[in-house]
Amino acid sequence: MNLKQLSHMLSLSQTTVSRALNGYPEVSEETRRRVMDAAKRHGYRPNPSARRLATGKSGMIGYVLPTGAAVDIDPHFVEFLSGLGDYARSHELDLVLSPADADDEETTYRRIVANRQVDAVYLSAPRPADRRLALVNTLGIPFIVHGRSEGLDFDYPYLDIDNEGAFHEAARLLTQLGHKRLALINGNDRETFAIHRERGMRRALAASGLTLGERQVCSVTMTEENGYRAARRLIEGDEAPTAILCSSLIMALGVVRAVRDLGLTIPGDLSLVAHDDVFPWLRPENFPVPLSTTRSSIRLAGARVAERLAARISGLEEGARGEVWPVDLVIRGSVAGAPV
Repeated sequence: MNLKQLSHMLSLSQTTVSRALNGYPEVSEETRRRVMDAAKRHGYRPNPSARRLATGKSGMIGYVLPTGAAVDIDPHFVEFLSGLGDYARSHELDLVLSPADADDEETTYRRIVANRQVDAVYLSAPRPADRRLALVNTLGIPFIVHGRSEGLDFDYPYLDIDNEGAFHEAARLLTQLGHKRLALINGNDRETFAIHRERGMRRALAASGLTLGERQVCSVTMTEENGYRAARRLIEGDEAPTAILCSSLIMALGVVRAVRDLGLTIPGDLSLVAHDDVFPWLRPENFPVPLSTTRSSIRLAGARVAERLAARISGLEEGARGEVWPVDLVIRGSVAGAPV
């Protein structure tokens, strides 16, 4: 079925049907729903070239993918991408990955915008005063940031979770259980999410008259092996912690292995709380001791970013609205009172 046939069947003009399919705000929600239902029922797929000529839009979301020997494939990114892709696929949007040297992503942003390859972009893993955000904000293309930056002199649209609040509440729980020697195994401390998590933990400890020494913080790429090495260093060092906060379930696997190899137990010798991005293949309740977590689905975050990008492309969302999701604290068997 082509556009002309679909329009005739619905007794609507081809312009109205095209605008409904492409999310134009002047089309009523009732008409949009009727057109979308009919298109789905009859298997109508718009011609990409014709759509671009008619609307000036490509129907594509862009992401600049850093590459190089120092870049690892991150399961967190893959899970986020799955959520974004699920939404995009069901709303006739495609995702374009543009590889870029990790030290020169800005050139690629300029190129894809100048070539009008995509209708919108999203940015991830922001750092304080992130130059990518400053650039994209001047390029005139719709965008969303997954996460937040700090130290910029303009507002921008973003979706983030309350990393500071999550680790504040987890650390507060551990201090209430009597723990005085706490440690943090964090992600890359150049990224804002890790800065916020450390800040939340320090704030909770300060409220109990405690401090987090520099030797009690490990900032590493979030892998199982790095979790293992960080845990060994902390536990075998002076003033071994009685509780650890960990920024990823993947790193927590390494912490659990280190505790076992050292002949210790969770939670008898060490209480453990980790952040859970809700991976379908790694569940905290299936750890040898069910793991206490701060919990927020990164897949749902991906779907929400795609939803907001689609709204910005169609003009349904404007401005620099930030969105911060609360994080659940789920208490399981991996925490207990501090050992005497």
